[in-house]
Amino acid sequence: MKLLSYLHAGQEGWGAVVGSGVLPLAARTGHATLADFIGSADWPRRDALVAGLAAELPLAGLTLLPVIPRAEKIVCAVRNYMDHHQEVLAAGMHRELSEQPPIFLRVWRSQVAHGQPIVRPRVSESLDWEGELAVIIGKPGRDIPAERAWEHVAGYSIYNDASVREWQFHAKQIASGKNFEGTGAFGPWMVTADQIEPGRPLRLQTRLNGETVQDSHTGHMIFSTPQLIAYASTIFTLVPGDVIVTGTPAGVGWSRKPPRFMKPGDVVEVEIESIGTLSNPVIGQD
Repeated sequence: MKLLSYLHAGQEGWGAVVGSGVLPLAARTGHATLADFIGSADWPRRDALVAGLAAELPLAGLTLLPVIPRAEKIVCAVRNYMDHHQEVLAAGMHRELSEQPPIFLRVWRSQVAHGQPIVRPRVSESLDWEGELAVIIGKPGRDIPAERAWEHVAGYSIYNDASVREWQFHAKQIASGKNFEGTGAFGPWMVTADQIEPGRPLRLQTRLNGETVQDSHTGHMIFSTPQLIAYASTIFTLVPGDVIVTGTPAGVGWSRKPPRFMKPGDVVEVEIESIGTLSNPVIGQD
């Protein structure tokens, strides 16, 4: 099942993708947000709730929102693909592999939806793409063992963790370059976990103006999804609707010679096997 969040007639809603349309589910289920539904006793009944029902809204032209518009936590992994680690070394930047998953937090206000513009801030011209697999938490937990982590996954989506590179390198922490408003694209929908075998490598491609700039698969991750969940849940309780953004593979613009970055007028797409394609134009900040 594919589930998404949207804006229609000035009201936020969420629903299931049915054919070429969307079946609204907020009023039908009594859960105001998709995150609320994921954390509810109705979640295991999701297929039964939509069985035999037709779409009521056309998907084409619908204004989408980030899949989880206001996640309590957006936990992002850093340098979590071996091929990306190797390209960083080749670019002359020495980085030791960490014994534990390096993570940072994104704020939800930095996000944009599928089809909405990624915004290059006026203070920088080094806006870089980072296509990533996003994992949505369904079951709350603290100190989750890695061997039980898949039980806490509600589904998967696509993230473009666009980075403002020189701001990322202002200090030893990188969050300033990762939280500019309008830089974290998230969508178009989530695919429920029962549709994808846990741990199956998924091909990930990023395209800039139709040119493939990243082409890898999630099997290159250094720390697996269960390891990321276990580590993050040691720090804080994970709750339904939290998002784990699992890192980007090789092919980022910063590592190229010369570096290549997104600019106003570009269109960037991230496609992940069995999930779909996240597409966003790029504009400059007013």
